[in-house]
Amino acid sequence: MIVDLPDTTTSSVSKALVKIREEGGAVALGRVLTLVIATSLGEEEEAIEAANDASREHPMRVIVLSKNADHAVKEDPRLDAQIRVGGDAGASEVILLRAYGDTASDEEGLVTSLLLPDAPVVVWWPSRSPSEPSTSPLGKIAQRRITDAASSANPVQALKDLGAHYAPGDSDFAWTRLTLWRAQLAAVLDQPPFETVTAVSVSGSSDSPSTELLAAWLQLALEVPVEMEITSPVHGSSGIHGVRLDRDSGAIELERVTPGIATLVQPNQPTHDISLPRRNLRDCLAEELRRLDPDDLFGEVVQRGVSQLSAPAPRRARAATKKSAPKRSSAA
Repeated sequence: MIVDLPDTTTSSVSKALVKIREEGGAVALGRVLTLVIATSLGEEEEAIEAANDASREHPMRVIVLSKNADHAVKEDPRLDAQIRVGGDAGASEVILLRAYGDTASDEEGLVTSLLLPDAPVVVWWPSRSPSEPSTSPLGKIAQRRITDAASSANPVQALKDLGAHYAPGDSDFAWTRLTLWRAQLAAVLDQPPFETVTAVSVSGSSDSPSTELLAAWLQLALEVPVEMEITSPVHGSSGIHGVRLDRDSGAIELERVTPGIATLVQPNQPTHDISLPRRNLRDCLAEELRRLDPDDLFGEVVQRGVSQLSAPAPRRARAATKKSAPKRSSAA
């Protein structure tokens, strides 16, 4: 069910929610958190779809606050709202607030009265995010704050800015996309022979801040300088391309040449093909909502690890990076 409330107020939206609950049953029972999505006018639906899918794992109230990204545009102050419940909202209830003019300037005031009582608040910026999320109007009311450096014009700089202003509770989808890669690499290094890694190289495209975070994590975890190779993204090769770990017994190499499939090569072992797709918004969001406490490891990597990385190496031919035996990882 979809209820449109043009030219309205947050008080009227709250009353409409109560009315829907009384007429249709206890719609909000069992909601475990409030997810606030801050986005631009016309860019709401992709984020709502991801939230609806994730709500099947995390029943929640979703408040979408959208406004004009161009602050120079003059608009009459107005608030248009829409409430979605039932089949139009997955296992959540969605409140869409489209704010115009001066009405859009009070972000905290627009959402505060609509938050679920005594429930955690998570804020997600799918595209443009504030330079200091924790002190922004929405960030101040949230336990977790989720950004996505990959959506910015300069993803690597966005990561560095986040590290400079990091506060416990901050997270970024560039880190979430690394979960499978990190688990796979950790699993490989937990197998014999237990040798020290002497050199590491990470390759990826320039549109992938996850490449930067993976290199920073490996450098901190293994205490060895990491060489990065950054190439321009071409069709089918965005994201991380591969990881190479050198040890005395040979190299462990995980390379994703075909989209969604990576090849794992290890010394004295058969070559394996591993499913390694790029994770979608729904998977990233659902994972972030599984833990509402601060991610201390991400904080360490984004604050210390990224700043310690050396400049990426010049682009080399892809064939030249293939040496013997890589090791295992999962996808970003």
